[in-house]
Amino acid sequence: MTKAPPTPKGFRDIKPEMAKKRRETINKIVSVLEDDGFIPIETPTIEFADTLKGKYGEEEKLIYEFTDRGGRRLALRYDLTVPLARYVATYNPPLPFRRYQIGQVFRGEKPQRGRWREFTQLDLDTVGSSELKEDAKIIAAVLACCGALGLTDAKMQINDRKNFNGLSVASVRALDKLDKIGEQGVISELIDDVGSKEKAKSIFEDIKNKKPNSDTQKILKSLEELGITEDQVEFNPLLARGLDYYTGSIFELRLPSYGNLSLGGGGRYDNLIGSFSKEDIPAVGFSFGLDRLLEIAYP
Repeated sequence: MTKAPPTPKGFRDIKPEMAKKRRETINKIVSVLEDDGFIPIETPTIEFADTLKGKYGEEEKLIYEFTDRGGRRLALRYDLTVPLARYVATYNPPLPFRRYQIGQVFRGEKPQRGRWREFTQLDLDTVGSSELKEDAKIIAAVLACCGALGLTDAKMQINDRKNFNGLSVASVRALDKLDKIGEQGVISELIDDVGSKEKAKSIFEDIKNKKPNSDTQKILKSLEELGITEDQVEFNPLLARGLDYYTGSIFELRLPSYGNLSLGGGGRYDNLIGSFSKEDIPAVGFSFGLDRLLEIAYP
């Protein structure tokens, strides 16, 4: 009997039992989002490479890029946020535009537990409002989805990219690696950027001891008004989120009962849509990592 060919590394088949569980999880999340007024859209799996490039910082190297028979430079989408920005610039939907989207995304990174080169994201975004109450509404919707999935100890960490003003891009990217390489690893990378151990430690301690700025305080107040309790959200001054398009609030969903595993993240990106049009349009959103959710719900 001839052995069937394998799938490429980092890609996989989804068997019926897991496919059913994926659908059940998606349906629970979508039910919450549609009750909150989010509507669905879909965008192509392939975009022009120039549409995606220049948006992801050093992570841009993970984009799957290729040239088609007509010589056009194309790429598999890296996330659902940049395609959303392109969509809004193309169709100018009535604002505020609250959308959700489910789709496959592709990243040429090293496969590991819970991380694949092809995986599913489930995004929710509000486009067209600069009010910080919208940031709170996104966070509250995400936590409501966690409740529907039975993830009762889910906690959202929140920070603001403006807390890193004055730091180089390289320093911010170093801070973003804290969970991966630890404090000493971050300080080592900061030394490479700023040139001295003393200055690197000073930067780390200064950021570590920062308090919520006025915008973060407003978001936390709005969350309180929405019924979100203190055990559901916490300020983390070292949370950086490495993508270059974030401009304000940033947040990351953690699950303490699973080693503080990240289930997704997001934030405010007020300049991204303007990169595709002549009009600056504010936006804020969040992206669930569906595969991580399933890994926890169905170990």
